[in-house]
Amino acid sequence: MSNSPWTLLHGPLFSRDNPLDRKHAAPRISAYIYGNILILAVLIPLHVEDDFVGIAILAGTAASTFIAHVFAEGVSRRVSDGDAQPTRAEALGHLRDSVPILTSALLPCAILLLGLIGWIEPRTAQLVAEIVILLRIGGTVFVIDRLNHQRPSRATLLSSGAVTLVATLIVVIKVVVTH
Repeated sequence: MSNSPWTLLHGPLFSRDNPLDRKHAAPRISAYIYGNILILAVLIPLHVEDDFVGIAILAGTAASTFIAHVFAEGVSRRVSDGDAQPTRAEALGHLRDSVPILTSALLPCAILLLGLIGWIEPRTAQLVAEIVILLRIGGTVFVIDRLNHQRPSRATLLSSGAVTLVATLIVVIKVVVTH
């Protein structure tokens, strides 16, 4: 993988020509699942009839979680890297590994926007956004199989369902405990 800032910030996860290395794939998948779980936990109790508030809450959750994650990762790198200062390429690579948290709100915000402008009912938009998030979480199993050079199988589907179920249980616990 090239060390240019563009490549590091936009490195492909699905590219056949330039596959993502495991060093960056693992934290990106972790950030992707984490971000999607938090967005789903915010989506479920939303009152979508409150104009653009739901969209702002989702975007704010993604942004604040991204910033907190980048900060926490930077602090933890001091442990793993010791006193060595990361190079610019390494710093950008670590930043890029957290971007899936930030992007987890994009599609749900777009779907809620469709409800806000009246193309679909707001409650339907919220339900579709929740389903999309669940599909995104379950879909990570397919990405993992691809990174492991495995073809999707029945086990992939079962694992995808299991990951989605566990994520849903986490969200239910978070919603019940915090709301």
